[in-house]
Amino acid sequence: MDLDAVRTFVLAADAGRFQEAAAELAVTQQAVSKRIAALERNLGVRLFTRTPRGAELTIDGQAFLPHARELLRVAERAEASVRTSRRPLRVDVINSRGAATGLMRGFHRAHPEIELDVVMLLDIDTAVAAIRSGEIDASFRAVAAPGRPLPEDIACVRVLDEPLQLLTGPDHALASARSVTVGRLVGHRIWMPGIVPGTEWAAYYDDLVAEFGLTIEATGPNFGSDALLDTIADTPALATFMSEQTRLVWPAGHGLRRIPVTDPTLVYPHSLLWHRDNPHPALATLRAHLATTAAGHDAAGTWRPDWVIPRGRRFLSERRRNLREAEHLRSI
Repeated sequence: MDLDAVRTFVLAADAGRFQEAAAELAVTQQAVSKRIAALERNLGVRLFTRTPRGAELTIDGQAFLPHARELLRVAERAEASVRTSRRPLRVDVINSRGAATGLMRGFHRAHPEIELDVVMLLDIDTAVAAIRSGEIDASFRAVAAPGRPLPEDIACVRVLDEPLQLLTGPDHALASARSVTVGRLVGHRIWMPGIVPGTEWAAYYDDLVAEFGLTIEATGPNFGSDALLDTIADTPALATFMSEQTRLVWPAGHGLRRIPVTDPTLVYPHSLLWHRDNPHPALATLRAHLATTAAGHDAAGTWRPDWVIPRGRRFLSERRRNLREAEHLRSI
């Protein structure tokens, strides 16, 4: 379908006169008539009826108009997807209060000249599909669930290992502990509503339960973090895990405790995913920034699932390349 003809149809429909559409397009009124006629032949229907007042949409024209507008919007999005130097860098951070959001805020402070679009996609399959389609440029993930390797055209690199902490109310049996070993958590109820089966964080906690014999309950509806904090504060039998860098507004008077977990330290591994052929110039800047700020991975005394990408030669080569990119950007 000729998009110029579709665009001409929409302008004529909005103006109600071919002459005004011609002026908007900087073409002759005859050219507008020819485009509309060609579109009508293609569709096999009449789109306009000529009246003394101008041109009115037929019933078929009225039915086609919203679809014509959507065709033009899709065309605009398609063009924008490849105009990488003229659109924001689009990054998925999963949620607004996690460590990935903190990393992106740090990037924004370091590079305020780069325009960003931050989105929040639920599961890794959706994120990978969005990366491959060009809808987003990158995503922060735990890489993949076990047995589900990433497609060959998706690159990834570990950027942060974030320790988990135990969150309790003031009357919990472990509330006074300065730290707690994983072994001491056996037999305690750890409540984590909102774990979605099939997601990478569900796979993470499944492995955690299997490895250490913990009791993690995901029962009940997920009313959000505020309701979770209320319940933990009021229920001595329940605790929850919370990542070290999760940012929340702590309710006054709840007496909540955040307790480091040791022997081993449980870390949630964050990685950045992107398409190997993505040409967006700001993506290289983001990767270089993360390479300079990333802490060490797989440190002694930490635990993460075996299926998470190791800090092997693949990671080191990515890190070296990103460091070189960072040096190059600083020299410009």
